[in-house]
Amino acid sequence: MRQTIRFYLGDRLVTLGDVAPERTLLDWLRHEGRTGTKEGCNEGDCGACMVIVARLRRGNLSVRAVNACIQLLPMLDGAAVFTIEDISAGGVLHPVQQAMVSLNGAQCGFCTPGFVMSMIAFRHAEQSDDDDGSTGASIESSIDAALAGNLCRCTGYAPIVRAMKQALSAPAHDFDRRLDALAPRLKALQDGEDVIIGTGEGNLFLPATAESLSNWLQKVPETVIVAGATDVGLWVTKALRRLPEVAFIGQCDDLLGLEEDAGGLTIGAAVTYEEARVALGSILPDFGVLIGRIGSTPIRNSATLCGNIANGSPIGDGPPALIAAGAILHLRCGAARRSLALEAYFLAYGKQDRRPGEFVEAVYVPRQTPDTIYRSYKISKRFDQDISAVLGAFALRCDKDGRISDARLAFGGMAATPCRARKAESVLIGAVWNEETLELARAALDDDFTPLSDMRASAWYRRTVAANLLTRFYEESHGETVRLAKAGRLAHV
Repeated sequence: MRQTIRFYLGDRLVTLGDVAPERTLLDWLRHEGRTGTKEGCNEGDCGACMVIVARLRRGNLSVRAVNACIQLLPMLDGAAVFTIEDISAGGVLHPVQQAMVSLNGAQCGFCTPGFVMSMIAFRHAEQSDDDDGSTGASIESSIDAALAGNLCRCTGYAPIVRAMKQALSAPAHDFDRRLDALAPRLKALQDGEDVIIGTGEGNLFLPATAESLSNWLQKVPETVIVAGATDVGLWVTKALRRLPEVAFIGQCDDLLGLEEDAGGLTIGAAVTYEEARVALGSILPDFGVLIGRIGSTPIRNSATLCGNIANGSPIGDGPPALIAAGAILHLRCGAARRSLALEAYFLAYGKQDRRPGEFVEAVYVPRQTPDTIYRSYKISKRFDQDISAVLGAFALRCDKDGRISDARLAFGGMAATPCRARKAESVLIGAVWNEETLELARAALDDDFTPLSDMRASAWYRRTVAANLLTRFYEESHGETVRLAKAGRLAHV
């Protein structure tokens, strides 16, 4: 049992034994004199606080840009953190920095350090063997995605993008070589020890294994479990909440599993959206595209799929898409494990089917049958970095006669929980998938949901959009069912 956290700040090993769980990496960095990392929105939106975090993930080196404002300091155990002050070597600017100067990408300067850190992380991903999830995308769209988490208040995006393009073709810099040489130093920090630090008001716990976490929760069931902190971080920075009992699970190798088999994909509780993106996209292509609209790259580098499920938000983007796919949730309490259909986990607003001391261990996403048509659609005011007004996800199968044999219609933003449109589904089952059936299903949605009006959308807007998303699905899937019928791939009954 260790009683300190250890990480590298640049090339300096930091050991801390008196750590408040609510202390953010941003606050600590600025207290340490790393003032190039700025505080802007303090909620992970603007990117002024961007840093690079390198860590070993299941034995492989991961180098990612993250928002320091919502990274809680204990999460850095075993990692290396780099700020803008670490980049240039002996006064020699990094190619990204040089390109920003040469092409006038740096304007007022407030946002510039954050942009540079995002750009260096993107350049490293492009030049390494790591798949950043942008396979098949143009370099322009890949750059846009990489910088979607950075806000330029001077509207200087064009020269910044030009600088990124120029930097991609530049030779390696000393900082790039330092990143590539990190793995042995980080491996030396992996001692397999649990970490517990008494805070005076409670305890901070970093389990090394899922078993350690499970044992801890049996003793302290009120513990708040933190994976990526993209939600809990806002409890701290905006709601000023205290975390008297907290467990950070990012060091649990057995919760980092991403295992694909013939039946589907199992995603561990500590796997981030960005880590799961390619594998999920291979079995649910539409969901892979949707992930690109969840937060921004730095948010997806931290946020976990299972954390999105566990917090039970009615507007989380992941759960409706997974419910439509027939996902199964795996929970653990002590040595006991149980599984349930994901939609059954959400009981009411703020209430989930999770017992005291129980935690989400993984989610299983089944591979869809060849004759299943799956789509997911996100509607929000902005394309990037925005919360959904409505999210609709649909899966449909037809038999050889064109009658619907199975239908799963799931929505987020339409009720107190993400849930299925059961009445609309019942209209579809057994019917021919045509315009008449579509209109009956659209009408049934009004019986399924009574949405609320809030700052994101009115109840009328949500009802209208939900029905229109079903129409969009019909327009896309009707032609697909005809194609499958001609190919002889529709189910036989």
